[in-house]
Amino acid sequence: MPADILIVDDNPNNLFALENLLAAPDLNIITAGSGNEALAKTLSHEFAIALLDVQMPEMDGFETAELMRGNSRTRHIPIIFVTANRSEREYVFRGYDSGAVDYLAKPLDVNILKSKVNVFLELHRQRRALEEKTRELDAKISEMERLQNLLQERNEQLRVLSRTDRLTGIFNRLSFDETLDYEWRRCDRGGKPLTLIMADIDHFKAYNDRLGHIAGDHCLKQVAWALSAALMRHVDTIARYGGEEFAAILPETDESGAVAVVTRMRNAVKALNIAHPASPTELHVTISLGVASMLPDPNLSPLRLIEMADDAMYRAKALGRDRHALYSQLG
Repeated sequence: MPADILIVDDNPNNLFALENLLAAPDLNIITAGSGNEALAKTLSHEFAIALLDVQMPEMDGFETAELMRGNSRTRHIPIIFVTANRSEREYVFRGYDSGAVDYLAKPLDVNILKSKVNVFLELHRQRRALEEKTRELDAKISEMERLQNLLQERNEQLRVLSRTDRLTGIFNRLSFDETLDYEWRRCDRGGKPLTLIMADIDHFKAYNDRLGHIAGDHCLKQVAWALSAALMRHVDTIARYGGEEFAAILPETDESGAVAVVTRMRNAVKALNIAHPASPTELHVTISLGVASMLPDPNLSPLRLIEMADDAMYRAKALGRDRHALYSQLG
């Protein structure tokens, strides 16, 4: 892509001469007859260099250079002043203060002119190449960040899916095991009680046999969400333990606190009013629940708490179902 060069001089003969001297296939030479015209040309071109005559009417080269330096769009353009008064020190210093990078004295030495212009053209090409590489790098970084975010999203989705029961949408057995182990150790460190509730849908095999597995799946979904809604704290966890059995982990909760939870659970399932024509207990779906609480002991395993809650649940079934039983009352 040709580089743009700006030549500014109020004398058309000077413009023509400079344009002929610098003409090259890789250059696009733009001329201006005044400072105002030069500033207007900078709005539509990105100049690699500007050759600026100092002595011009209305707006001289110094004023034009100062205005270019004051604009963020043009302040980077190297300005070479072309003047017949280079020998005057005050004149030269004013030019540098205005933003010039060099001076060329009239009459112009062609070799010096081309040499200086080529230096700044090469700098311009290098700057363009660096900007292009920077844009490419930024685009690659942006794409990498997008892919990284997408990967994180996919990994998070996979993590959630691996911990979620596909049918009911609540936590699965893997998540239950991990959470129980974590809460066991946490409550052990804090000396706090840990409660586990095991819940089982009464006569669920008979429900499936009578109404079919599609109805059974729908029943499981409804019961799962009713049990989930009965938990009032974000630290409490409900999971599908297996089949028609569910488990709730209540950290820092003793047996008396758990009674309110199991009562809400039973009432939430009753409120669903799911017809169960094959149940000898009720005309609608009910659940039996077992509650076990203990202070975690580093010498024991969380499996002990599962066994206690499971024993309590089977005690509730033995007592007629549609109720809860406390492990502490067994025996």
